Amino acid sequence: MSQYRFSRRPGAEGRIRVSFEFFPPKTDEMERKLWETVKRLEPLAPAFVSVTYGAGGSTRERTARTIKRILDETSLTPAAHLTCVDADREAVDAVIGEFARMGVSRFVALRGDPAEGVGAKYQPHPNGYANGADLVGALSRQGDFDVSVSAYPEKHPESPDLATDIDMLKRKVDNGAKRAITQFFFDNDVYERYVERARRAGINIPIVPGILPIHNFLQMTRFAAQCGANVPSWLAERFSGLDKDPVTHQLVAAAVAAEQVLDLVERGVEDFHFYTMNRAELPFAISHMIGIRPSTGTADLSSAAA
Repeated sequence: MSQYRFSRRPGAEGRIRVSFEFFPPKTDEMERKLWETVKRLEPLAPAFVSVTYGAGGSTRERTARTIKRILDETSLTPAAHLTCVDADREAVDAVIGEFARMGVSRFVALRGDPAEGVGAKYQPHPNGYANGADLVGALSRQGDFDVSVSAYPEKHPESPDLATDIDMLKRKVDNGAKRAITQFFFDNDVYERYVERARRAGINIPIVPGILPIHNFLQMTRFAAQCGANVPSWLAERFSGLDKDPVTHQLVAAAVAAEQVLDLVERGVEDFHFYTMNRAELPFAISHMIGIRPSTGTADLSSAAA
């Protein structure tokens, strides 16, 4: 496919629901910026917001603090990420219990990446949960949680083929997953073919597109290469020459993401998950363009810090 195509259908925007992903801050300044972002996006009334969680619990305490503050200080519904890398079953079960006691009823269950980083071979903990499907099973045994899992329209980088990915997603669903959230992608035809294949495999849960607003095109291309996500040539052309023009870059990024979402709406998609990178300006602008506006009053523009 060359570019997104859509014709605005009356009333289409009213069906759209969004959710946002944040990561726990590492410094006081990052925490300040995160909460500016949370407060900026809160009036959009997302279905939920998720908070990421590092390998082996490396961000567990920061994740828990962020989740607790969302519960205590906002009207948002948080979903806690959970991984099983470098942790035994007892430790993972304890984290599930900790979040549940806090009031968390939603989780995003992921196998997780090796603590050594990109390129390292994943090895299950000898006494741990082996993969995402096992982790979903652990959550199902501990409570009636709303569990989201990952999906990969262009296959997981470690997967031998797409069939293996679909089989793993089916195992997650069989163990209790309520929805899948995809890795980001830029070719909507690829997403549509993936969903069709999943449906043929008997997977009937919502498969929510993960949308990545492009804050920095060069950084995104490097990240996409690590994740196995294709960057179409027409998309590269859109951002050509904007390396030193951040204002135009941001305008183009908002337009591209809004076009992608509206094209998917025309294909019948109603739910979208935005990877915010803890920045509000693009997710807020994109939401505005697709018809999602603050639920009460007028958003405070002074809180739209980058």
